[in-house]
Amino acid sequence: MNSTPEIQSELMVIGSGLTGMAAALFAANRNISTTLVGRPAEINFASGLLDLMAVHPVKRSQVWRDPWAAIAAMCRDNPNHPYARLNPDDISLAIEEFTCFLAGEGLRYRWRARQNVEVITPIGTTKPTYCVPDTMWNGVEALEGRRRGLLIDFHGLKGFSARQIAESLRHRIPGLRTIRITFPDSRAEVYPEAVARSLENPSTLKRLSREIQPHTGKARWVGLPAILGIHRSADVCGRLEAMLGLPVTEIPTMPPAITGIRLREAFEQGLPQLGVQTFLQHQIVETPETDGSGFRFLIGGDDNVTPVATRGAVLATGRFFGRGLRADRSMIHETVFDLPVCQPETRRQWHRKDFFDPRGHNISRAGLETDDRFRPVNQDGRPIYPTLHAAGSILAHQDWIRMKCGAGLAIATAFGAVNAYLKANPRS
Repeated sequence: MNSTPEIQSELMVIGSGLTGMAAALFAANRNISTTLVGRPAEINFASGLLDLMAVHPVKRSQVWRDPWAAIAAMCRDNPNHPYARLNPDDISLAIEEFTCFLAGEGLRYRWRARQNVEVITPIGTTKPTYCVPDTMWNGVEALEGRRRGLLIDFHGLKGFSARQIAESLRHRIPGLRTIRITFPDSRAEVYPEAVARSLENPSTLKRLSREIQPHTGKARWVGLPAILGIHRSADVCGRLEAMLGLPVTEIPTMPPAITGIRLREAFEQGLPQLGVQTFLQHQIVETPETDGSGFRFLIGGDDNVTPVATRGAVLATGRFFGRGLRADRSMIHETVFDLPVCQPETRRQWHRKDFFDPRGHNISRAGLETDDRFRPVNQDGRPIYPTLHAAGSILAHQDWIRMKCGAGLAIATAFGAVNAYLKANPRS
């Protein structure tokens, strides 16, 4: 395996999911020289929706209309939750900075102050969320107004059924009709990424509009799977609306999804322009070395090893799916630094007897304990490394899936971790 010259960087961000991308963005925006390492497969599974907080307490499945009130109530009941280490203004600033970057990359979002909205899911249920891609906002308003509409799917497109969605929503939206059409130039299976990129071509989009036009009837809006372009989805959606003379909305598809690819490519293109050194097909190949004042990492990929010397690091590797945590027959391990993991005392306590127990499973709250500066701590509550911070789903005392706070948790704790590092290491 070949070795390349050592890179000097002030901050290493480990992990390229939503948390890692957000941490690299916040660091770059604060003039911190940053290196990002990780394999970005996890972000491909993102729905594009930015949940803040919708359910608390989990065991009662109580859904909140006001996410900020939900956060306040949850922090009172669970003072160890990562949100409790942040004030509401910081959470709001984090969301604003994150969505501002995405808007600059062509992914615009909408939301209502202090209000969750409902979004149609690919199985026809509805989901409470906070920030919604601009291309899905017409669906929010159609659902609220119970407006008659037309849902479209395509021959050969797997994992998305307009008929199933309409059947599930018929009590919410009377007169919802469906059609299945052939995508222009397709002959067999339809591959979402290829379709999304082809719809950025005006001629392909025009042919699609001609397929849809005869079926609109009395519909007041048209819904399609979220495949309307990769880099210019809002523009593609707007052009289709102009051709049809009707509002158009995207509906999320089952993961991996185009919505995740949009986020990934926005960061892959935007972060290097901010000065971030990205190694997105690499991983940490050895336990990092430290002399107490910084770290030396070896990152590898494609038969090359690159040493990186940094002053600090943000650990944003996620949980089991992102391989930030690993479970063996007896316990749960953190995979990069071998940090202590807050977890049930025995494996028998990881899960409850009922898979669908409304309280969730204890393993879903396992993760890293941190201090108020998001630094992982030992059993005595002392930071293990003075310049190592952690963010995102690897943090303990949260169940982001059931609480509907995954993206908000990722973005806000990345913001908190980077700002904590900056406060301890101010610019000269």
